[in-house]
Amino acid sequence: MIHSQAIIEEGAKIGNNVSIGPWTYISKDVVIGDDCTISANVVINGPTTIGKGNRIFQFASIGEDCQDLKYNGEPTQLVIGDNNIFRECCTIHRGTIQDQGITQIGSNNLFMAYSHVAHDCVVGNNCILANSVSIAGHVHVGDYAILGGMSGVHQFCHIGAHSFVAATSLVLKDIPPYVMASGNAAKPFGLNSEGLKRRGFTAETIRTIKQAYRKVYRQGLTLEQALEDIAENIESSDEITLFTEFIASSNRGIIR
Repeated sequence: MIHSQAIIEEGAKIGNNVSIGPWTYISKDVVIGDDCTISANVVINGPTTIGKGNRIFQFASIGEDCQDLKYNGEPTQLVIGDNNIFRECCTIHRGTIQDQGITQIGSNNLFMAYSHVAHDCVVGNNCILANSVSIAGHVHVGDYAILGGMSGVHQFCHIGAHSFVAATSLVLKDIPPYVMASGNAAKPFGLNSEGLKRRGFTAETIRTIKQAYRKVYRQGLTLEQALEDIAENIESSDEITLFTEFIASSNRGIIR
């Protein structure tokens, strides 16, 4: 149901079985997929494309111009996948031409109240950004990552898949996959073993990841030495490759 007091500009494309509440504004260059639920008092600007089955709660601002002072009104984009939840007062901004011109959000993510995703961010699938989490411009967040309440991530940082960031942490460097981080500035605090168990990782796989973690964080090796040691002494797998390639490709450096 589309409420009679919703404001939808001509040119906006609304899918089937979409519910839009009163006093919500949707601009002309917005595409909304089937089965979405948009509460009252939401603003969606574009160009923005939203997939199927998303829920957007009251007072969220989706697809607004970014806060980067270099932004000069260029028609950048926000693309959102399926089945995400955006709770009250979320702010999700479009990209800038200084990057790829697009902010990308995958599917099945939960953005809790007052969370903020800045310009040019890339958020994967099945992530949780708890209350008042803020990720700055150009941040990448891998699948299944969890960011605790009021944590903040510096621009250009990468958060690896299956990692966990504790509440109120300040992330200034990259966090490799599977790692738990906490503090100001955030430091490593072991492996996210419980999260891996919940997601179906076998005990053997978790043990192997722990071995790789110890070589990076417990044996006093340089990163180059640790990666060589892992390559020589730990059997290769998709999980280990994800860990080592993330570290090898880090531009900001990883937390240690």
